[in-house]
Amino acid sequence: MTRVTDHAEDDGPDASDVDAPLTLYLVKRLEMVMRALMDDALRPHGLTTLQYTALTVLERRGELSSAQLARRSFVTPQTMHEMVRWLERHELVHRRRDETNRRVLLIGLTRRGREVVATCAPLIDALERRVLDAMNPGERLVFRECLERGHAALAPLVDRGAGSGESAAAES
Repeated sequence: MTRVTDHAEDDGPDASDVDAPLTLYLVKRLEMVMRALMDDALRPHGLTTLQYTALTVLERRGELSSAQLARRSFVTPQTMHEMVRWLERHELVHRRRDETNRRVLLIGLTRRGREVVATCAPLIDALERRVLDAMNPGERLVFRECLERGHAALAPLVDRGAGSGESAAAES
């Protein structure tokens, strides 16, 4: 059986290396380099990639509960609880009681949080453009479609508890 680590030193696949584990390795390799570059871009603004992800989810979705925000930010509820406390201390988010369910606290962006997202978004967009500029327009579309289909194939497994770690499947 081919393992992901079997290809750790390979620079490129040949016909015999096009196995699913190699594909997973390539996806992880891209994710790792993107994460490192995002961390570098966000560090001067006092943010981590996970914090930025949570802020952008709130920007796109509006106010959410901590559980909803955790699912959409790919972290556990416990991690999100700590993150929200940090973001609130730094005046990037606010919390308020949900008027329809007083037991739920809704988290939303503050004006400062929106400003930080607006400042950081072009930096992250430039990283994404750099990846996509390596492809022609047709390849970009196929790349995105394949990522969506791959996610759709695996997400139900995580939802049933087959997955582990903080990478919970969620729609963003």
